[in-house]
Amino acid sequence: MKYLPSNKPLRVLLALVALLFCSAGALMANADSAVGNAPAGPRLEQISTSKNFRDGHFFNALPAIEGPYFEMVKRFATSGEDAVPKEPILILERHKSDFDELPSSGLRITWLGHSTNLVEIDGQRILLDPVWAERTSPFTWAGPKRFFEVPIKLDELPPIDAVLISHDHYDHLDQMTVEYLAKKGVLFIVPLGVGARLEAWAVKTEQIKEVDWWQKTKVGDIEISATPARHFSGRSIVMTDRDATLWAGFAMIGPTHRVYYSGDTGMFPGFKEIGERLGPFDAALIEVGAYDSLWADVHLGPEQAVQAFQDVKGGLLLPVHWGTFNLAIHNWTEPVERLMAAATTTDIAMVIPRPGQSTAPSNPPELVKWWPDVPWETAAESPVVSSGLAHNH
Repeated sequence: MKYLPSNKPLRVLLALVALLFCSAGALMANADSAVGNAPAGPRLEQISTSKNFRDGHFFNALPAIEGPYFEMVKRFATSGEDAVPKEPILILERHKSDFDELPSSGLRITWLGHSTNLVEIDGQRILLDPVWAERTSPFTWAGPKRFFEVPIKLDELPPIDAVLISHDHYDHLDQMTVEYLAKKGVLFIVPLGVGARLEAWAVKTEQIKEVDWWQKTKVGDIEISATPARHFSGRSIVMTDRDATLWAGFAMIGPTHRVYYSGDTGMFPGFKEIGERLGPFDAALIEVGAYDSLWADVHLGPEQAVQAFQDVKGGLLLPVHWGTFNLAIHNWTEPVERLMAAATTTDIAMVIPRPGQSTAPSNPPELVKWWPDVPWETAAESPVVSSGLAHNH
């Protein structure tokens, strides 16, 4: 496939598109089918009973503060030349036959890029935030373009028992992928309100399970718990659907194994409660990328990701939400460079898989630096600290 060029004017244009589509949450200008429906009618009446919903919108327990919009635009326009890879990324191409047998250890996690992961846990296969589209955008011709092909084709996937969607942003909820998986009869477990998006794409009502924070449902012997997060939602550029649907993380709890997925989130005290109520975990998939001081309340950044991992009692740390799309200002390798630097001051177990690589937390692979050396800013040079935390950390 073709890779994003480093030509500055084009990079500025693409960065601005990235801002519109992913970072600020203003993602679309018309009623294109990619938006999907916002909750209405009986569904809206049902979600209105949630304690996390008031005045027609969901809200964070700890309010998220965002920086000035035009300052965000300015930063994107002046970002560095290494925001995208200059050379092709070597992936591990996978096939259905690789997953013919469930892992003997009972737990295997395969990173497919960004936040898309295949979690095989205690006899069930659960797909997290599946995005196979080339761009995180409602358009095929504009928007952030992936750095590498998805390591496994959709029609090469093994049978999937459930799909978990953390929220409705384009880099987590992809119409094309949903429509394909829906035809397979897969169950979709989604935060409150997101079911309206799926039904607009002809997903059957019986294939959708909507959950509020702390609400539980079952997939075979696996208990799925939706967990709180500090983020936002919306797919319309005119912001008529801002926070109309809920955002969440998930805990997957089986008879012998436990896995936590943060979804998109800023730092907040709730991580400790998640660890106390649902941990400890064998593995935790924590978002580490697409951060900036201007939106430090809706993405963790690497240093706070380490803190969140410790708070939830994460076991083995697997970073996600990085290295696949240009959704922020930092250089593309910076999230994991800073993550490794932060981890050196703590005693944590961590792997950083290559795209397509599987990890068995009981016998994790050696941490190998597979990405190139490019300049990056340290935490001291570009700090990312969420607001409202002085009395908690």
